[in-house]
Amino acid sequence: MADNDTSIKPKTVTKPKLERPKLYKVILVNDDYTPREFVIMVLKAVFHMSEETGYRMMMTAHKMGVCVIVVCARDIAESKAKEATDLGKEAGFPLMFMTEPEE
Repeated sequence: MADNDTSIKPKTVTKPKLERPKLYKVILVNDDYTPREFVIMVLKAVFHMSEETGYRMMMTAHKMGVCVIVVCARDIAESKAKEATDLGKEAGFPLMFMTEPEE
């Protein structure tokens, strides 16, 4: 047994540092043609907002030109923006939601 020159070294365990996924903003863009009630209905249906919150978001977009609706992961943001914009198109309104990376 003296001929066995095996040395035992502890394994170093390295944990990979995971980066958080980049967040994206879903932005409501104001237009002068889509009825306010329809915008609130879309906000309630797609983003699960209350009537009051939907009204406040819609009014913010109306006064400022745009309003950030939600900040979430990219795939969720893009699918929500597309779903909401498509509802406007189906109803014949130029309602538009866009996404952009959060800074």
